[in-house]
Amino acid sequence: MAEYISDIKTIPYSDQDIFSVLSDLRKLDLIKDKIPQDKIKDFSYDQDSCTVTVDPIGKVRFVIVEREPNSTIKFEAEQLPFKLNLWIQLKQSATEETKMKLTVKADINAFLKPMISKPLQNGLDKMAETLATIPYGDLAEK
Repeated sequence: MAEYISDIKTIPYSDQDIFSVLSDLRKLDLIKDKIPQDKIKDFSYDQDSCTVTVDPIGKVRFVIVEREPNSTIKFEAEQLPFKLNLWIQLKQSATEETKMKLTVKADINAFLKPMISKPLQNGLDKMAETLATIPYGDLAEK
C-alpha cells in the first residue's frame, strides 16, 4: 500500500464549521469554480459521493464511508483499477483555527506506481490547498 500525505494546512475556522461543510458533498457546489477544468471534468455530486473524470485516469467516484464528527471524513474510490482510500483529518488548534491533513492510501502495483505517484501527490497537495481557502464560516450555516 502506497501512502501519500499532503502538507498540513492551517484553516482559520473551527473544526465543527469545516466538518459541517466537507461532510456534506452537496456544498461542493459553492466551490466548483475553483476546480481546475483542465484536470477535472464531468464533476457531479450528492450528499455522500462525488464523481469526476480525471486525466489520464478516467472517471472516478469517491464515496464517504465514514464520518467521525469534527475529526475525520473517510472516502473510498470506485471505478479505479486499484484500491484507493482518502482521509480528510481535522485537529482544532485554537478557537478559530484548525489543522487539516489529507492522506491517500492506494494499492498500486509496481508497474503503475512510477506513473501515478507524482500526479497523485500533486493532486493531493492541490486539493489540500483548495480546501484550505474555502470560507467555511459562511457555508457552515447554509
